[in-house]
Amino acid sequence: MLSLYIHYGNSLGIGLGNSMGYGMGFFYDPTYILILIAAVIAMIAQARVTSVFTKYSKIMSRTGMTGAMAAKKLLNSQGIYDVSILRAPGKLTDHYDPGNKTLNLSEIVYDSSSVASIGVAAHECGHAIQHATGYVPLTVRTAIVPAANFGSKLSWAFIILGLILSFNQTLIYIGIFMFSIAVLFQLVTLPVELNASKRALHLLSENGILYENEVDQTKKVLTAAALTYVAAAAASVLQLVRLIILFGGRNRD
Repeated sequence: MLSLYIHYGNSLGIGLGNSMGYGMGFFYDPTYILILIAAVIAMIAQARVTSVFTKYSKIMSRTGMTGAMAAKKLLNSQGIYDVSILRAPGKLTDHYDPGNKTLNLSEIVYDSSSVASIGVAAHECGHAIQHATGYVPLTVRTAIVPAANFGSKLSWAFIILGLILSFNQTLIYIGIFMFSIAVLFQLVTLPVELNASKRALHLLSENGILYENEVDQTKKVLTAAALTYVAAAAASVLQLVRLIILFGGRNRD
């Protein structure tokens, strides 16, 4: 999935450490610097991808192919004929669903012939090709999705419950472990997304869908989008480090 927007949820929104004190003073938590760093990284990545996509969504490809047309040609060039290309509601909600083999393109990508839209469509084709060829990182990511979703939703519940129950370290450790699974998902996502973009750029040129200078423009879009995954991974890692600093190995005074 090529996401142009970053969602951190609790990784930027909950500061459990400040209410505990830990001998550092009430409402004082030096680990907030990690949250600040994550926020800065997120803002830079978001600003960059928004700017680049907006710029190249105004440049139409000379072939005149839409994102949907380009996707069909790319998939067929790799001998993939069993993937359905669908129009998905929402803005930049593009994703490949390996469960039912559907390539879901948002309206701005499905119907547009801009180099940005074709690049996004090609990126999703990259995921379909990964699935068809048994790309190992994608297989691993797909396998840990249920655990990552479960962990991201319940990790904070266990940590908070551990704090309420007289600083129960067992519950807190379980929460941190569950959060670490979500972090692992973010890290595994990086090579999957980067590889999908690499495949996309190669195939766009190889199949004559974009001219050389247009491929270069599309590369800028996909590179900017990749920064959002780097930012998401960095934010998750920083939050995990913060949790370990605040709660890992500490006993209630």
